[in-house]
Amino acid sequence: MTSEAVGRRGGPLVGFLVLVWICGLIAAAVSVVGISLEQWSVSYDGQTGEVEDLQRRVRDALLVVGLVATAGPAVIALVAYRLRLTRTAVVFLVLTVVIAVPAVPIAVLSGWDLDSAPAPTPGPPGHCVEHSGGDNRCPGG
Repeated sequence: MTSEAVGRRGGPLVGFLVLVWICGLIAAAVSVVGISLEQWSVSYDGQTGEVEDLQRRVRDALLVVGLVATAGPAVIALVAYRLRLTRTAVVFLVLTVVIAVPAVPIAVLSGWDLDSAPAPTPGPPGHCVEHSGGDNRCPGG
């Protein structure tokens, strides 16, 4: 089997992988936009707990977008190289580097707070708090 015969058979596979990669990017971007619009609508309600949850979901979605954007061309370059499509492999390897330069710092910054625990909510005070108006419900007073 010649290199040309392998290249002809590998072309549709690489094309399919490119299509899958583009569909994955579109799906991840739609997810980010949907969560962002939900966060925008919730921000007018003033519920801080729900806003913080949506901010965490946006960070997770941005991490996925960075992963899909960077890993897709890398996988395509590897498959193209294995199919002896050298020029295609070089093009997708360069594309991987070009996308990774801005995507990796964004993904690292969006994933920076993933391990941090949420801030504890303050509970009731541990001592008696007097209210104005003469109504004192403190024990002994």
